Amino acid sequence: MSAKLTCVEIPASSNPLYSIIWLHGLGADGHDFESIVPELRIDNLEHINFIFPNAPVQAVTINGGMEMRSWYDILEASLDREVAVDDIYQSSALLEQIIQGEIDKGIKAENILLAGFSQGGVIALHTGLRFAQKLAGIMALSTYMPTTEQLKTERAVSNNDTPIFMAHGTMDPVVYPQIAKQSFKRLQEMDYPISWHEYPMQHSLCLEEIIDISHFINRVF
Repeated sequence: MSAKLTCVEIPASSNPLYSIIWLHGLGADGHDFESIVPELRIDNLEHINFIFPNAPVQAVTINGGMEMRSWYDILEASLDREVAVDDIYQSSALLEQIIQGEIDKGIKAENILLAGFSQGGVIALHTGLRFAQKLAGIMALSTYMPTTEQLKTERAVSNNDTPIFMAHGTMDPVVYPQIAKQSFKRLQEMDYPISWHEYPMQHSLCLEEIIDISHFINRVF
C-alpha cells in the first residue's frame, strides 16, 4: 500500500475551523463525493475543509484480481464478505495521517468529522472509534463493520461518546441491510451513541439522506 494518500480537497472559503474527511467506496475515487458539498445545508460551510482521500490501487479478489482503488481486499462475495483485515488496519493508519495533518494545520480533533461510503465507511468506523483524540462524529453510509470483535479491546475511551450516523438503503444489493443492521446493533450494545437511518434505495445516496446528513453535521459542529 502507498505510504501516503493523495486527496481531492475543497478548502474552507473563510477561516477554517472544521474538517470533514470523506472516504469513497470500492473502485471510485476522491472526486466521487465532491459534488455533494453544494447540496449540503450546513450552517458553517465556509469554515469547513473538505478532504476526499483516494484509496490505494490494489488487486481485488472478488473482481478477478483486477486492480482498482480499494481500501481493502474483499476475498469472497458471501453474505458476511470475507475481507483482508490487515488491509483495513493499513488503510486506517493512512487515514490517521490525514487526520493528524488537519490537526497540524490548527483544526482541533474534536472539530474533525469522518465520513465514509461502503468500503470507506468501514475505514471511517474502524479508525474513528480507535483514534486517541476525541473526534466530532462519524458518518457510516451504506456500510457495516467487520472489525467489531477487535474493537472490544481496541476502542479508544476518548471516542466512547462520539456520535455515529449510520444510514443504509433498504434495497442495497451490495452491502445487505441485515449485515449493516447487525453492525449497528453491536455498536449499540457497546454503548456508542449511534443512530440508524434507512431509505428506499439501493447502494447509493438519496436527497432525504443528504438532508439528514446536513442535520447531523450541524449538530456535531
